[in-house]
Amino acid sequence: MSDTAVIEREDAFLGIGRSLCGKRWLLRPAEDRLVRALCQRLEVPDIVGRALASRGIGLDEAESYLNPTLRGLMPDPSVLKDMDRAAERIAAAIRSREAVAVFGDYDVDGATSAALLRRYFRAVGHDVRLYIPDRVEEGYGPNVPALKRLAEEGIRLVVAVDCGTTAHEPLAAAAEFGLDVVVLDHHTAEARLPPALAVVNPNRLDEGGQLRQLAACGVTYLALVAINRVLRRGGYFAGRAEPDLLALLDLVALGTICDVVPLTGLNRALVAQGLKVMAKRGNIGITALCDRCRVTERVDAYHAGFILGPRVNAGGRIGQADLGAVLLSTDDPLEAAAIAERLDGHNDDRKAIENAVLADAIAQVEGTPDPGPVVIAAGEGWHPGVIGIVAGRLKERYNRPACVVALSGGIGKASGRSVPGIDLGAAVIEARAAGLLMNGGGHRMAAGFTVRQDLLAELQDFLRRHIDGQAAGGPLVPTLELDGALSVGAASPSLAVTLSRLGPFGAGNAEPRFALTHARIVQARVVGANHVSCFITGADGSRVRAIAFRALDTDLGRALMAMDGTPLHLAGTLRVDRWNGEERVQLHIEDAAPAWSGKTA
Repeated sequence: MSDTAVIEREDAFLGIGRSLCGKRWLLRPAEDRLVRALCQRLEVPDIVGRALASRGIGLDEAESYLNPTLRGLMPDPSVLKDMDRAAERIAAAIRSREAVAVFGDYDVDGATSAALLRRYFRAVGHDVRLYIPDRVEEGYGPNVPALKRLAEEGIRLVVAVDCGTTAHEPLAAAAEFGLDVVVLDHHTAEARLPPALAVVNPNRLDEGGQLRQLAACGVTYLALVAINRVLRRGGYFAGRAEPDLLALLDLVALGTICDVVPLTGLNRALVAQGLKVMAKRGNIGITALCDRCRVTERVDAYHAGFILGPRVNAGGRIGQADLGAVLLSTDDPLEAAAIAERLDGHNDDRKAIENAVLADAIAQVEGTPDPGPVVIAAGEGWHPGVIGIVAGRLKERYNRPACVVALSGGIGKASGRSVPGIDLGAAVIEARAAGLLMNGGGHRMAAGFTVRQDLLAELQDFLRRHIDGQAAGGPLVPTLELDGALSVGAASPSLAVTLSRLGPFGAGNAEPRFALTHARIVQARVVGANHVSCFITGADGSRVRAIAFRALDTDLGRALMAMDGTPLHLAGTLRVDRWNGEERVQLHIEDAAPAWSGKTA
């Protein structure tokens, strides 16, 4: 992922002021003395020490950074406001075998949060009613008809996960229906909270902020720890085995990675330990999905974010909304295999729909003389299930926040994605407070909202002014940050293995990215839909495999396919490619520039 600076800073790395992808290359700053000290203490190459130092890792924390554990980072759940009240109420429902419903969001964070609760309830001898709203018919979060239906079914406690923080009217109605509602969420909150029994959200305005980076699944996991403690103190587990909470960390890892929250601090430990649990293949649903997608190697953050996550999401986008939550909470291998097959098919359908909407959105944006600091595209009949993905694609293409609006019957349902330095969730909440939205919310990097079509132009002006203000009037300059330069021959499997210790990678903990200098392309070919696979050679005859995803129709892809002998600086990440018991290194190419366009390495 590229970073986006508000103003240009520092000299361009290798002299690359504008790459084939239109980016300015920057070297991540690292203090030389710290780099040397890290290399000596950890016995790692200079390039690894520099990557650690540039991420702010000091000598005292380096060992724990490379080996993150929950023991030193797990907080007392009670530090979150309303957590004790929520835990007591849910524990009381378990003891009295009360009818409980989990009301979740339809994305991976919502599905994993719902599955966490369902698996926990089953482990303590109870069960819950899953309710995931239909994206098209009901939209995001609690709604009055659904809550009324749950009350009529005999439900008395609703736990809203990954939603509910801004659901003022629905939760007021829930109280009238005789429902207690506990909210476990992480989305940006307003000054006024909804009328729920408990609102547990590290992003409440009255919270200290030390846990604000948690995804909803992380908040839910802390809630399970608190509930378990209440039940233990009350003697519930006398003669009964306690649930194995550590065994649930695979779900926390999947949801945290896919919600693109920063993989730092507690999140980093949750994901690192959760991936270890996932490797044991104990969750039948995750295992079925891996088998369906032919993921035979150990699952890492890449598999979770780019292979498993999109399929779990696919049910909520264009299929049956609760498929992801059911898959992740089932203990029936046959059911899991059937759902995994359905989700894989939905994902294929999603790709086709997404490509069509993306083409229309690009044509619309490029037909606009000056899109300003935020890209906004709207279309009648666009499928609401793919607009979030399309917004992400537009953000990557234009290096600025992007919102995509699906219009139907005079109403627009929208999803937005942001860039570093721009808080899109805050802008949406301000627009809602200004009366421009029917509802809306989100966090710094993503947001969603519903808007009347006749207010869309006014909303566009509002968001442009708000985001322009955040950028302090300066231009958003697309940049690509790198951790250093390597010769092709230095890109070895052993280096890739050492670098992998800096993972798990994701938002807030970027995978180390390097420039392989003066490389020449040989044997380039198209693989998959529009990926470019090739070999690169160095001046000493060394040879490395490489691939550029979704690059065929870009300047980058065309340069790779040309194979005209032009030496290139190639920017990307090094991965270990395991095949038939052999370990090889592969460069995942993100950008390139002709070697003569900048300085000599």
